[in-house]
Amino acid sequence: MENLRVVNSSYRSLPTSANRRMVAASSAVGREKNTIHMLTEADISAPRRVLAEHLAKTGERLSLTAYVVACLARTLEDFPEFNAFRRGRRTVILEDVTISVLVEREMGGESVPEPMGVQHAQRKSYREIHEEIRQVQARQDERMGAVTGTSWVRLVPKVLMRSFMRLASQSISMQRRFGVVAVTAVGMFASGSLWLLPLTSATVTVAVGGIAPRPVLVEGRLEEREHLCLTLSFNHDLIDGAPAARFVSRLNELLASARVLQELSASSPAHTD
Repeated sequence: MENLRVVNSSYRSLPTSANRRMVAASSAVGREKNTIHMLTEADISAPRRVLAEHLAKTGERLSLTAYVVACLARTLEDFPEFNAFRRGRRTVILEDVTISVLVEREMGGESVPEPMGVQHAQRKSYREIHEEIRQVQARQDERMGAVTGTSWVRLVPKVLMRSFMRLASQSISMQRRFGVVAVTAVGMFASGSLWLLPLTSATVTVAVGGIAPRPVLVEGRLEEREHLCLTLSFNHDLIDGAPAARFVSRLNELLASARVLQELSASSPAHTD
């Protein structure tokens, strides 16, 4: 391999890719935020049943991440003050909801999480959000930012990358493009009870963990129900614990209801992942 330097027969030394340097810079900026975390579980038995029935009928595997994004966008309509960020001594509240979704992609032989902004998320159907995420996952670009047209960020010198990330976090145009609310769903690749504590610079971050079976008393009978492990992280400079708890409660209610899946059409074209 080019740029491979063998130092010893017992190990290899490889250069850190530009993609990984960008991830590291973003994580470093996230550690500077005053973040509080809430761990919860949402009963997703009903939506999982709808998605399974759709798969059986059409052969199309629909995205659970898109479902979380759709429910989150509708929750933000009830909590518009959460769709905000600090800019110096002022608080900027965004009228439109953009949700940043971390999509894992293969670039240069390594798996790299790349953010995509689902814009106007509060006005999009579940199907529209699902298709948008699938299109990004199918992209074959080898450069970080190619999906969003920001691959030029790779040209920022390494010593300036963290400063650039800080400036971007206070840019109205960047926040409108990528959002101040984020979803990361890497935990769904694991099974059972699993919660993540994300490094994040977003105002609200939903980290999707594993799915665990739980015994639940339903009309006097014990039933095994599927629960989704979630970590919700909030920028404490903007959001206090009590309103954050109400936000979590509302999101859990929407996730359990499967209401956003009522729009699915039985005549949707079939395709498989």
